Amino acid sequence: MAENHTISEYEKLLRGEGLAAAADIPDDMADTAVEYVSYDTRDMKPGTLFVCKGAHFKDEYLADALKLGAVGYVAEKVHEEAAGVPCIIVNDMRKTIAVIADHYYNSAWKDLTVIGITGTKGKSTTTFFMKQILDDYEESLGKPETAVVSGIDNYDGIVREESRRTTPEAFELWQHFSNAGKSGIDYLTMEVSSQALKYDRTYGITFDIGCFMNIGEDHISPIEHPTLEDYIASKMVLFGQSRTAVINNDSKYAGMALEAAKASPVTEKILTFGEKEGADVVGYDVTPGRNGVSFRAKCADFDEKFTLGLTGTFNVSNALAAITISHALGIPTEFIQSGLLKARVAGRMEVFTNKAEDLAVIVDYAHNQMSFQALFDSTKKEYKDWTIDIIFGCPGKKALGRRKTLGEIAGKYADMSYITEEDEGEEPVDVISREIAGHIEEQGGKYVIINDREEAIRTAINDAEPNTVILITGKGRETRQKRGMQYIETPSDVDYVERFIAEKEGKTE
Repeated sequence: MAENHTISEYEKLLRGEGLAAAADIPDDMADTAVEYVSYDTRDMKPGTLFVCKGAHFKDEYLADALKLGAVGYVAEKVHEEAAGVPCIIVNDMRKTIAVIADHYYNSAWKDLTVIGITGTKGKSTTTFFMKQILDDYEESLGKPETAVVSGIDNYDGIVREESRRTTPEAFELWQHFSNAGKSGIDYLTMEVSSQALKYDRTYGITFDIGCFMNIGEDHISPIEHPTLEDYIASKMVLFGQSRTAVINNDSKYAGMALEAAKASPVTEKILTFGEKEGADVVGYDVTPGRNGVSFRAKCADFDEKFTLGLTGTFNVSNALAAITISHALGIPTEFIQSGLLKARVAGRMEVFTNKAEDLAVIVDYAHNQMSFQALFDSTKKEYKDWTIDIIFGCPGKKALGRRKTLGEIAGKYADMSYITEEDEGEEPVDVISREIAGHIEEQGGKYVIINDREEAIRTAINDAEPNTVILITGKGRETRQKRGMQYIETPSDVDYVERFIAEKEGKTE
């Protein structure tokens, strides 16, 4: 729960953490109560301690904050234009924000069982598998729906919203913790991105469970992680904050994860999962299907059949992670089974068909090398001898390597690629599309560039011959496109698919 503290108490706390390099707090203001904390002038209240954050911070932001009722500020330098205003000067702004958030919200995460899941691929699906399992279990006890913080949706008992980033900044994250605690919620499952770990958005939290899925090379770029080593090191930070470590034994980085967990001063228990013998929880007898996947999982305590309501054999790994986490939490097997069967992830492996069932459109968030390869592998198994088309793009000014890897995979496996917009931001979409096209050409693949996403989806559906499956990746049920500096509201891929299948049915009746 949020709790008011004085400015001098924040200064003392930050000094104790080795973060406060200096402070200037007039004696008559030392006991001024901090009613709120923020780094956004659009989110201000009287009595706010304002944090001067970000590479694009401007002096006028602080001036605006003071006009709106800020009673002090935290910054990495003294702002002369705010002379006489209490200030705390810090040497590490990212950790400072997490420490301030934790103090203001009175370590609200301690009132919850917090599960953190990291990985290049599968963390969103595993997060929602866990949420449904925990929801089923809590419902049986007469308790409320559990909380989730993810790259798709957030829910904390008070706020239910479409997410804008995988792991929120610390002030938003701690507010979710606080809201969940106030709502009587017991569990919060969250995705923990490498950026969040690298830049201390979760600094100070001890996760009850920390789960490692896998590592790909998707986020290696000057903007995100300059090297693979930096990316791996960022992921491994999770184990320094987790009481129980859950590790994908099938990942080629499992050994590094095990070493990190064993070296952690807080990790008390380590569990592994995978489809190879030797893991603590082993999956086997996988049976794919167009309506779901079934498999068996065994450990020292059970050997049971599980069925997923989602298609895609790659989801077995995600389900094994959820089974292992649930087992570590002591969740009865019956709720693990029911949760996995009922779990749906908005925009994840959603399948839409026409009446004749000779056209299938799969909407999925797949957006990196690992998820693309897994999606094609699974589709080829489930739609044998069908034509496979794909609609995709790449974001502007980030994960630049995707243009090559996704283009190469589409060129190898797709019968036709429709290249289109996907959050181009400040980079010209046609430049991105043509770069992707070059890599498709290298593999001998066919493609067409239709930069308008709506038109690309319409064209692919209208041109599809019988026994075609169309993969639409990257955006799922998101309802916005980043164009330039702005997020523009748009229909989701699901909205487009439902409309254009209905239109095609009308033309053929």
